[in-house]
This record gives sequence, C-alpha cells and structure tokens, in this order.
Amino acid sequence: MGLFEKIFSKSSQKIYGSSYWQALTAYSPVFTTRGGNAYESELVRAAIDARARHISKLNIETSGTAKAGTMARLKRQPNEFHTWAQFLYRLDTILDMQNTAFIVPIFGKSGEVVGIYPVLPSSCELIEHNNDAWLRYKFRNGKSAALKLSECGVLTKFQYDHDVFGGSRTALNNTLDLIDLQNKGIKEAIKNGATYRFMAQLNNFSTSEDIRKERENFNNTNFAGENGGGMLLFPNTYKDIKQINSTAFVVDSNQMKMIETNVHNYFGVNEAILQNKATSAELDAFFNGVIEPFAIQLSEVLTKMFFSEMEIERGNAIYIAANRLQYMSVSEKISLSQQLGDRGAIMIDEIRELFNYPPLPDGNGQRVPIRGEYYFVGEEDKEEEEQTDAT
Repeated sequence: MGLFEKIFSKSSQKIYGSSYWQALTAYSPVFTTRGGNAYESELVRAAIDARARHISKLNIETSGTAKAGTMARLKRQPNEFHTWAQFLYRLDTILDMQNTAFIVPIFGKSGEVVGIYPVLPSSCELIEHNNDAWLRYKFRNGKSAALKLSECGVLTKFQYDHDVFGGSRTALNNTLDLIDLQNKGIKEAIKNGATYRFMAQLNNFSTSEDIRKERENFNNTNFAGENGGGMLLFPNTYKDIKQINSTAFVVDSNQMKMIETNVHNYFGVNEAILQNKATSAELDAFFNGVIEPFAIQLSEVLTKMFFSEMEIERGNAIYIAANRLQYMSVSEKISLSQQLGDRGAIMIDEIRELFNYPPLPDGNGQRVPIRGEYYFVGEEDKEEEEQTDAT
C-alpha cells in the first residue's frame, strides 16, 4: 500500500462532482500549483527556510475534553510519517511557495481521524457533490481524490481573487527573473574569462573561395591533429591582429541589494534572521509579524477540522503556541525570572523552560516561588491593616 492509499480511502477516490461549487467571485474555483522553480533560487530558498525553521519550533496544545483519545494521539505526532517539527516545516514551505496549503485528515478503520497530512496537489478543484462543497485533489502521478471542504484545512496567503484559495505568485516573478539573469550573467562572465578571441584583417584575398581556403588552412595549422592546443600562428597576410575582450553585464551592488530586499519584503525576513544574527528585539518583531499570524491561522484551521460548532462553544480547541520569551537574551531571561518568580507570577517549571531545562520530577516544578517579604493580602490582612491605620 502506497502513501496515497494510506491517506485517502477508496471511497474518496471515486467522487466525481457534478459541477463546480458556485463561488462568489468570477474566478474559477480551481487551484493550480505554480511549480517549484522559485524554490531553486538560493535567495528564495534561504528566506523560506528561515521562516520554516522558526515555525517548526511551535508547540501544539489542546483545550477541552472532546475527542480526548484523538487529541492525545495528535499531540504526540500529526501522522506516522512526520514529527510535528517536520510537519510544520513542510506546511509553511508549501504555503510560502504556493500561497495555499492543504491539510487532509487521515481516517482510521472505524472512520475516526488518526492524523493529518500536508498534501501538495498539482491542482485542486472546488466541486459540488450531494449539495456539499468538496475539494478534489489531483496529483502529478495522475491519481485524484476528494474530501469534504469541512473536513479539510486550507491555509492561504494573499487571498484576494478566490473565495477559498490564496493568490498567485506573479508579484515575485520580476524579481525572480532578475535573479536568474544575474546568475546567467555571472556564469557567462566566468566562461568568457577563460577563453581568448582574436580578430584580424586579411589582405590580398579577393574571392570568397580564397577566404574559405585560408580559413581551412588556418584551422588545420593551429587546431587539427597534433597542432591543436599550442600557440596560434598568424601568417604575414594577417594585419591588425587584436584580442577581443568581452565583458558580461552583472548588476552592481546597489541593484543586487534591491533584489535581496524585494525577496526579504515578500517573505517577511531580513539578513539578520537569515544568518541567525538577530537580536532579541528583532526576533520578537519577527515573531509578531511572521510566526504568530501563521500560528493563529493554523490553530483556527485545525480547530475547525476537528471540532463541531457545539464542541467549539464548549471550549474545545487546538492552538499552536510558542514561548515568545525564548527569543530573549540570557540576561533578559534571568531578570524576568527574578521579577516574576519572586512575586509568584510564574511557576518553577515555567522558569526552567526559559532556559530549555526539563520540568522537575514528580510535579515539584508546578509550584509558585514567592520570596519571604511578599505575601498575599486576604480579608483578615486587610482588616488588620485597617485597624493599624486607625490606631
């Protein structure tokens, strides 16, 4: 059994929609992959990798009591093929490349959801079947399968044209063309730098036949047989012999900086993030602008996939969380631990987590440390203070 059969049941492979689901916009409800050629660009891949690496550190948390067994299984791993770090990395990479990412549920033998998987179809259609909206995925291997839209998760970026799918990547095409031309220019410059070309004037040749014979004689003398690879010999009939120097065009540093800035702006990263040199303030800004929006969208998508409206109203939810304080410097973490820990605002295990230490055994870290000079003011304490003030 292949991966396709493990994810999609036989019944889902036999769904043929009678028509497209009626969309509000005039655009056809069809998603088509834009290809992976942009991912072959070193700069683009580095930008996507920087985002995905940080997003892969997110944690999955659940609330509520509904589907307890499924939630316990989901917290361990999203499916039998991925860890959560791998799942999040791949999901964000697909989203950045396609502006649309699909999550499909994996059903067990009894029809229960046993996992989720990020799929990369060549196209996806929003079709109608039994008066419901279905997503029909088509893959490069020619296989297709359909699932209810309500059962699937769809993450989007630049959503404007379509009701369900994200926008195209055409805004980045001009920058990608410049990157491609720049790389070709550098390659040609290296080739030209390793070759020598000459031009010369021929005298006393009046017919084209004479010129042809002279060309053949020159090639045989300099390049044919044992003569090849040596010094070029010019007869005295050649005049004004000059070397041709060709210079390939490459963009200057300012133009290259503009290209890099375009890519950084598009993916929401900068050089400090790419090279792991960002300060705690820069990482915090990166969290607010990139990681947190992704976590919020994925949290809402997964919650909608797994729980009904009634279950959501009762407090059941899946949320993707990150310890933002991990981005602080060591000195900032120590100061924060002292200020909040002394006042009982955080538990011991929460302090240890800031420094990547494991929780204390036997639940000893689930306690709140408070310094001796701090105490809780209760009703009795208030009355005693009031009597003291009155005296």
